[in-house]
Amino acid sequence: MKPLPFDHTWPYEKQMGEIYVDTCPYCGESNVLTYMKANTLSRAKEGVKTRLNFPCCLQTMTILEADDDYFWADEPLR
Repeated sequence: MKPLPFDHTWPYEKQMGEIYVDTCPYCGESNVLTYMKANTLSRAKEGVKTRLNFPCCLQTMTILEADDDYFWADEPLR
């Protein structure tokens, strides 16, 4: 697979087992708690395609892979 451009990334944070994004890439809502589970995040880190639904605006991000800081999506987010 060819490398994904950095504009397809979105930062996230893991705090006390919960996964947050500072700002929603679709509606701009701040401090969004996602419903992503730790095992789903670990599968995304293994390169398994994962869908993440944002509760603030009901948009869906398709995550192609993840690292310790960023989700790498199939669409430009920045």
